[in-house]
Amino acid sequence: MTLKQVLLYVLLVWNIVVLCAYGLDKHKAIRHRRRISEKTLLFQTLILGGIGASLGGAVFRHKIKKWYFKLCWLLGLLNDFVMLYLILTKLSD
Repeated sequence: MTLKQVLLYVLLVWNIVVLCAYGLDKHKAIRHRRRISEKTLLFQTLILGGIGASLGGAVFRHKIKKWYFKLCWLLGLLNDFVMLYLILTKLSD
């Protein structure tokens, strides 16, 4: 397995983890249970989890009214796309 493949898998898995975190937090919110902190969700989003967070917000309709989540989703998406670009263009197979 090449470094490029490993990095792509890590990015994919991390975004799935972030998507699941948004789903879990929504589930906990509905059941009035102890929630995942907003700081944690925002941190996960900014650390290369923009795709998963944006999908989590859309799929679970979670945190969609908060402007700072929308801003972090955009910044996270930008981070993800820059990382994808660098992985796909700058690393050799």
